[in-house]
Amino acid sequence: MSHGSKILIVEDNDFVRMQIARFLNDDGHEVVECHDGQEALEHMSPSIHLAIVDVRMEPIDGFEFIRTIRSEGVKTPVILVTGDQNSDVLSESGKLSVAAVLMKPVQRDRLLKTVARTLGHRSESA
Repeated sequence: MSHGSKILIVEDNDFVRMQIARFLNDDGHEVVECHDGQEALEHMSPSIHLAIVDVRMEPIDGFEFIRTIRSEGVKTPVILVTGDQNSDVLSESGKLSVAAVLMKPVQRDRLLKTVARTLGHRSESA
């Protein structure tokens, strides 16, 4: 079910964003790439099945992006990506019902398994 899903990647590091996009494209997903949370808000739509979002970005970080879409009633699942091992990230992620948190550097197999699990979970409840 997960193959062919449209996934929004929000990452300000070009290398990391392109690497995640390549992993997802190779797995058969359609990818929309954004450099920051502001750009991502402009690309958010009902056709997006999943958002993969960096935590630390300017001007709008990952948490603010999630708060904004949730306040607009958007229930699209979100996977956070971070290099920050601070426990506050996990605490805040739990409050915002984040589907998963992946640590950088993002490993291909872990990313694809997490995406498949998240999209599979979504399709059962949708």
